[in-house]
Amino acid sequence: MTLRTLPVPDGLDGMRLDAGLSRMLGLSRTVVATLAEDGAVRLDGAAAGKSDRLVAGSWLEVDLPDPEREPSERVVTARAVEGLEVLYEDDEIVVVDKPVGVAVHPSPGWGGPTVVAGLAALGVSIATSGAAERQGIVHRLDAGTTGVMVVAKSERAYSVLKTAFRERTVSKTYLAVVQGHPDPSEGTIDAPIDRHPKHEWRFAVMTDGKPSVTHYRTLEAFPAASLLEVELETGRTHQIRVHFSALRHPCVGDTGYGADPTLSARLGLTRQWLHAHRLGLHHPADGRWVEFTSEPPADLAHALDVLRALA
Repeated sequence: MTLRTLPVPDGLDGMRLDAGLSRMLGLSRTVVATLAEDGAVRLDGAAAGKSDRLVAGSWLEVDLPDPEREPSERVVTARAVEGLEVLYEDDEIVVVDKPVGVAVHPSPGWGGPTVVAGLAALGVSIATSGAAERQGIVHRLDAGTTGVMVVAKSERAYSVLKTAFRERTVSKTYLAVVQGHPDPSEGTIDAPIDRHPKHEWRFAVMTDGKPSVTHYRTLEAFPAASLLEVELETGRTHQIRVHFSALRHPCVGDTGYGADPTLSARLGLTRQWLHAHRLGLHHPADGRWVEFTSEPPADLAHALDVLRALA
């Protein structure tokens, strides 16, 4: 019997387990269903049924009785990524400024550019820990979210950084423009998040969801929107987008979470106004505190200029 352990990629978020796992392992849905019925499939350590829904970032464990069923390991093909900028690099880590429309790593259903492929094209070698398609990846940003992120180059860095993100010793600061004016202008949103009960590809505040904490303060207010500085205490999928949507202050441009499409068009936005601005962490080599910053790209800066002009 062979144990396969693999993360659920963004592209399969919300999909039924039998459909998603069949795509990940190259097995038929019937075989996957049989494995689940036999108790051979676990999701985050708990036995999973064939109709359970997958959540991006969770971990699947599969007991495969026939090793020949395993597909060959994926090979990441180097592919230049326009706009991907290396902000810092040493023997342990590489810090990049991720452009819009770029996923962090390959996943089923995603044929666009990735950070992993972009780093390979730049000749940057990253850690081999993790699933083949996401080696070296210790955290993620949505394809539609820009900004600073760190990738592990050494095995030591991968282990240290995975622990740091899990134990929440990493500082993650975002800039967000949300509709309206949050009241109070500075505060904390402590609301659990889970998969949306009616929309497979969305998340929502749910009473039985995972603990999720977001801190924010207003930097600038406009007639129709506010520029916020947001600190994440936890790192749930779509956390900032979900929390502010729940407060009826969705990120401007984020029509999937309730943003006004008319305002989005007026500002020239085709995605959410959300940017990973600053990342602080203890360097995995010697523990010293290091910080890296990224300024909002052209599309977000333009939208901000329009809001200021209208004020």
